[in-house]
Amino acid sequence: MHDNHSKLMKLAINEAIKAGQNDEVPIGAVIIAESGEILSQAHNSTINLSDPTAHAEILALRMAANKILNYRLLNTTLYVTVEPCIMCMGAIVHARVSRIVFGTNDPKWGAAGSLYNFTNDSRLNHQPELIGGICEDECRRLIQDFFRSKRNSLLVE
Repeated sequence: MHDNHSKLMKLAINEAIKAGQNDEVPIGAVIIAESGEILSQAHNSTINLSDPTAHAEILALRMAANKILNYRLLNTTLYVTVEPCIMCMGAIVHARVSRIVFGTNDPKWGAAGSLYNFTNDSRLNHQPELIGGICEDECRRLIQDFFRSKRNSLLVE
């Protein structure tokens, strides 16, 4: 199963690369149905859409729900390159996504174990299964390289 997770995470990584090419924070997300069908693929687009909610996960949730014509994404798996933030975890819980597979932790914003842990909070009415650390080095490197280049370009200006 780990090999399959890695293969599907590569799709999310490809989305993250697209975000970086658009000068967006390089985070990508893919939602897979229980059957294995790809329901959606998205990447961060907050700057290009002038939308603070246009995180990869939110866009992927919207596209998947639109595709199946249901706001409940039961029996789906979300692959995302970086641990989801508070906003995204809230939406993931509302959508009833069954499983979250992520690449690298987000110690500043993460809501799947780093800063908060929505996945094991029994006060919420849904707790998705959580698998972290898939393609972790590659996902972490994408984020680190992006912010490093941002800092370096500020030093040059």
